[in-house]
Amino acid sequence: MSHQAPAAPALYGLLAEFDSAQALLDAAHKTYAAGYEKTDAFSPFPIHGVAEALGMREHLVPKFVLAGGIAGAIAGFGLETWVSMVAYPMNVGGRPDFSWVSFIPPAFETTILFAAFTAAISMLVLNGLPQPYHPVFNAARFSLASQDKFFLVIEASDKKFQLERVRDFLIGLNPREVVALDE
Repeated sequence: MSHQAPAAPALYGLLAEFDSAQALLDAAHKTYAAGYEKTDAFSPFPIHGVAEALGMREHLVPKFVLAGGIAGAIAGFGLETWVSMVAYPMNVGGRPDFSWVSFIPPAFETTILFAAFTAAISMLVLNGLPQPYHPVFNAARFSLASQDKFFLVIEASDKKFQLERVRDFLIGLNPREVVALDE
């Protein structure tokens, strides 16, 4: 019977810890300028400009919400038209079957309903939520990200990632510490 040593866990990336929001923002600018694209930042509060500093693109959620709202308006207006003209036509007070002016408030409500559901669902799906596990949770000091510390990670899946070069680059940004993250 042969015993093999367990395989080493795969490397997720390198995590650098900073003491201030400005230090994280400066590091994010330098990281993007150096050509690293698979990066992320973690902080106890939102930092204006960090998404742009990391080169994050425009989000798709607003486009999905617009499409959901348009679909809701068409669905609401179409349902009212079908009910009034095909399924159950009634002549009430001499109004025409296609009384589009009275269809506006319910169609507006279905627009809001579809847009709201689309916003919630697309936000969850595009953000990869729920995500009960992330490799940064393995870092001993990462719990401070919700208190008073700021973190920047460069993922190993980045096309420019070479362990020693990235470690030297992050150390050059003057972090408190740099740690390797296992998957």
